[in-house]
Amino acid sequence: MKIAILKEHQAYEKRVAATPETVRKLKGMNIDVVVEKDAGLNASYTDASYIDAGATIANDSKAAAGDADIVLKVVRPDGEIANMKRGAKLIAMLSPYNNKDAIKTYADKGVDAFSLELVPRITRAQSMDVLSSQSNLAGYRAVIDAAAEFGRAFPMMMTAAGTVAPARVLVMGAGVAGLQAIATAKRLGAVVSATDVRMAAKEQVQSLGGTFVMVEDEETKQAETSGGYAKEMSDAYKAKQAALIAETIKKQDIVICTALIPGRQAPRLVSDAMLKTMKQGSVVIDLAAEQGGNCEGSVLGKTVQLHGVRVVSPANIASSVAVDASALYAKNVLQFLTLIVDAKTGQLAINWEDEIIKATALTKDGAVIHPNFKA
Repeated sequence: MKIAILKEHQAYEKRVAATPETVRKLKGMNIDVVVEKDAGLNASYTDASYIDAGATIANDSKAAAGDADIVLKVVRPDGEIANMKRGAKLIAMLSPYNNKDAIKTYADKGVDAFSLELVPRITRAQSMDVLSSQSNLAGYRAVIDAAAEFGRAFPMMMTAAGTVAPARVLVMGAGVAGLQAIATAKRLGAVVSATDVRMAAKEQVQSLGGTFVMVEDEETKQAETSGGYAKEMSDAYKAKQAALIAETIKKQDIVICTALIPGRQAPRLVSDAMLKTMKQGSVVIDLAAEQGGNCEGSVLGKTVQLHGVRVVSPANIASSVAVDASALYAKNVLQFLTLIVDAKTGQLAINWEDEIIKATALTKDGAVIHPNFKA
């Protein structure tokens, strides 16, 4: 059996779907591995390092994917799908809710596509959870970027010339990215608070040394899905929470927005009116910009000045930590492959009734099979 690792060609994407370490493990499973030329270069993995691990190098995606049984990518393919043979398995972060037309393309091509963002949040699948591994790095990098944009220091400093007050950081959304942002900001010496609609997040925020800011009522008791994600709240709750945040945000130097709802527009948490009340020179990092943004006025991939506040909306922030992001993603992929490949024979062995497979499989045998995307 052959697995192909393709180069990423989308803007802002520097990650790669396999590292020399995971290639070596795939070779140990009696699998042939071909890597598209320079696929790992932006993540500091050279072609020579892949060759040393046992892979062969193909000059382009057509040569790599043409006869491959499994094709690995970080994000969804564009023109490369035409190079894949019928019956090939495509494994990547396919962003199905934002690219529904592409799902039909996979089916029409006869490619069995698996979208790794849909891995369920169950104990058995933790090692395959690409959203967690990438969001963890995104939360860290958001704070580093905020520190670079901010015109002051993070920690309190007592000097002979006077005292420097600590920065005040508000993290909006206490999921994986938010919790890492809290931890990173605390390590840098900031005074940190955080908000989330899920009551379960309160203890997590406080355990990291943050102050929890939230309207607590009956609705918040049901604010989390069975998969551990935040639900969209009622308009009445949003109004109450917005009023609380409006008062809190006036005192902040930095706001880091991380709130996302799978398959939905990102909730609007910071309004233009709130920005007007923030201190001159404050910074907002909007990690939700790719799904419409948590902050009004944010522009994906750009930094804009709004009422004296720098609103930074990074595109694909995990890719800015490409070496570590690739290493973690590649391990997630390797664990997922253990579900569909027999480790002894190196041949495909897919149990289509497995709950992880059922959750991630978009297409099979020329048909769209995922219940959320069937016509």
